Amino acid sequence: MTEHDGRVSSSSDAADSQQTDECGCDDACTVDSERGEESDVAHAGDSIADESTFSSASFGVPEMDCPTCAGKVESSVRKLDGIGEVDPRVTSGELTVSYDPQRTTTADITDRIERAGYDVESSPDSDVRTLTLSVPDMDCASCAGKVENALTTVPGITDYETRPTTGTVVVSLSQSVTPDSVIDAVEGAGYEVVSSASDDADGGGDTADAERESIWRSTRAMKTWVSGGFLAAGLVTEYALGLELVIATLLSVSITLPELLYLVGAGIGGQAILRNGYYSARNRSLDIDFLMSAAIISAIAASLISASTSLYFEAATLAFLFSVSELLERYSMDQTRNSLRELMDLSPDEATVKRDGQEVVVPVEELVVGDVVVVTPGEKIPADGTVVSGESAVNQAPITGESVPVDKTEGDEVYAGTINKAGALEIRVESAAGDDTLSRIVSMVEDAQANKTEREQFVERFSSYYTPFMVVVAVGVALIPPLAFGADWVTWFVHGITMLVLACPCAFVISTPVSVVSGITAAARNGVLIKGGSHLEAMGSVEAVALDKTGTLTKGELTVTDVVPLNGNSEEDVLRCARGLEMRSEHPIGEAIVTHADANGASSRSVSGFKSITGKGVRADLDGVPHYAGNPTFFEELGFDLEHSHVVETNDELQDEVRSLCDQQGCLNLVSDTIPRLQAEGKTVVLVGREDEIEGLVAVADELRPDARETVQRLHDFGLSVVMLTGDNERTAGAIADAVGVDDYRAGLLPEDKVSAVENLQAEYGSVAMVGDGINDAPALATATVGIAMGAAGTDTALETADIALMADDISKLPYLYDLSHSATSVIKQNIWASLAVKALLAVGVPLGYVGVALAVLAGDAGMTLGVTGNAMRLARISPKN
Repeated sequence: MTEHDGRVSSSSDAADSQQTDECGCDDACTVDSERGEESDVAHAGDSIADESTFSSASFGVPEMDCPTCAGKVESSVRKLDGIGEVDPRVTSGELTVSYDPQRTTTADITDRIERAGYDVESSPDSDVRTLTLSVPDMDCASCAGKVENALTTVPGITDYETRPTTGTVVVSLSQSVTPDSVIDAVEGAGYEVVSSASDDADGGGDTADAERESIWRSTRAMKTWVSGGFLAAGLVTEYALGLELVIATLLSVSITLPELLYLVGAGIGGQAILRNGYYSARNRSLDIDFLMSAAIISAIAASLISASTSLYFEAATLAFLFSVSELLERYSMDQTRNSLRELMDLSPDEATVKRDGQEVVVPVEELVVGDVVVVTPGEKIPADGTVVSGESAVNQAPITGESVPVDKTEGDEVYAGTINKAGALEIRVESAAGDDTLSRIVSMVEDAQANKTEREQFVERFSSYYTPFMVVVAVGVALIPPLAFGADWVTWFVHGITMLVLACPCAFVISTPVSVVSGITAAARNGVLIKGGSHLEAMGSVEAVALDKTGTLTKGELTVTDVVPLNGNSEEDVLRCARGLEMRSEHPIGEAIVTHADANGASSRSVSGFKSITGKGVRADLDGVPHYAGNPTFFEELGFDLEHSHVVETNDELQDEVRSLCDQQGCLNLVSDTIPRLQAEGKTVVLVGREDEIEGLVAVADELRPDARETVQRLHDFGLSVVMLTGDNERTAGAIADAVGVDDYRAGLLPEDKVSAVENLQAEYGSVAMVGDGINDAPALATATVGIAMGAAGTDTALETADIALMADDISKLPYLYDLSHSATSVIKQNIWASLAVKALLAVGVPLGYVGVALAVLAGDAGMTLGVTGNAMRLARISPKN
């Protein structure tokens, strides 16, 4: 929320002021109070449409990726008649428009978006739909490459995204394309599609996930173990028993018993490798499957061509060990995917709903908004909703990360996936399946994979050069020494095959995404939503944290602490006046004053001509008489003498401030006595009066969060600088700053000043995280290196605008967030450089004779894949408690 000079002023107040200044119609303008922008400006005399007849439409505008872009699009759309609310979301590239179907159409809106210079990727008129495929065998970058190559051959596919870390493929396709043709293309690349779901499918289509087969009991695993058995039998026969019996002749080349065992082992273990290699060749993909297939075939072919060459053992070893490596890679990737599946599994499959006077059990997907569900103790809440009956404690840890259950009673909000601990609850469903907070979290965590870090992009670029380069090196190693120096063909041919094994960049490529997925899902389980690897990485490298005061360091629950009547007025007079002035304000200060006045029985007054004056206060006519409420600076500008004010009903705390130096008994010097004292206590002072007289003052305070000081200290322990930003006056800001122990503070900031303050901090520190409420602080959050929203659970706007969202209203999660992000950045660096170092060492050892096929597969491929995955999974052990 934005605060100005001792008086907090909401964005809506600012917008109201600007609107009044520009059009002069005061109450004739309808303002979106939450976003602080013109929503549907209807001047007096114009016909105002009945918004109950409005429809809503969403448009995919991917190029709308900054506030300036959003402003251009919104401005263009608003030129149409019948436009209501326009909500551009730059983080998702989506524009939602409320419009009157009688006055405009979605085609008109699409045209206005395109006239602003932005392509519309999807719209209500678009024939584009989305198909999500589950492809569990696609677990590495080379696998994804083959799938992508296959998808490019299907006409009508407009876009696709492969996600190896979750084993899913998301395809955008026109209505003319059948899902079966897409599935056939993926399976034609050599990967089984185990389930699919279309966004327009009724009931979700084939979305039921079968029980996942254990990777160690899969068909490929069985073939691998059999292959290993033949390899072991060959070794025993050749070296333990010394049986060199010739049992077959093929192409005039004799084959001994051990060689036959090796050949059978290579055939069984290499079946899946050769199959995948075939698909790689068909899709023109130079990946590990193609390289391993080439190596196995080359070894067997060389053995059959030359009687003096026997590389059956190498072929069998390569087939067996590479199959083991693939199984290990699949297993390690499954561990990463499980962290996301745990989030998906939080929501129950069924719900007990009251229909026609009876309780019936239905699938969660069949719940509709307005249904009343019954949740007994120990059950998971099936949907976002509001408690209509019952009392209980609810464990919200799956969503917010809060360790202590939260008491819920009638009227309280609850979230899908949370657990009812005590009494039975009846809950009215407020969000349909798929639109609840948990679903949005899961969706955002999945989408976060598309937000690639700079390191991930570098790795992908590097790997595109690495593999072809290593293939050239492998060919050179196999040919140059025998041709140029007369070296042994067999020895250097094996060295060449070994270099082909090292040409696979799998461990190197997955080193970053597995770390990102592990870090993001670990954060989500602890109530922190990180919307992409780039934000995770950026948070780990910030040097300073800027904290908004109200609602971040303080609870954001303002209460009236002092009411001082002046100049012959009573406390009731002051409250009546203050209530009338603030009743139209949606600002927390105004709400606190109105709540206090109502609690004390203050009567209503006729209000007209309300106007918000940004950064200063408000003005309105009460019973036809102009009145003002605002900060001391505002009243000084109005010409009031704050050094001489008459107090009538002084309370005990102010008795010692009554001056007898003035001719008139009971005179207060507000400037030097009362206002400074209240501000030094961290209170905000609001003066109330007419054009010619101050009627009194009201002091409002916001309680500090109990863990605010500890949080700031823990951030200091990490070596971070902490700065507080506030619109409050210097004295109040200083009091709060001293209480929490921040390094510095900026006071008296208008909304644009907060943006400037963040820019100045970036110039000073390099990278800065800004923490606010995600709504009123949106401009400053967008300006910072990382924008962090507090208390985002159930708040669509905060989830959309922030880079990172703390789902609970809990500032103590900040140190955990930095620790996790910093550790994730370190893990990513470790994985990248370790992968490169191991590959380099093995490559150097190959021509020296120290590294053979077995070591190259076990250390360079399987070992590093397990290593980088295991290192990434360590992030799950970091928790707020630690």
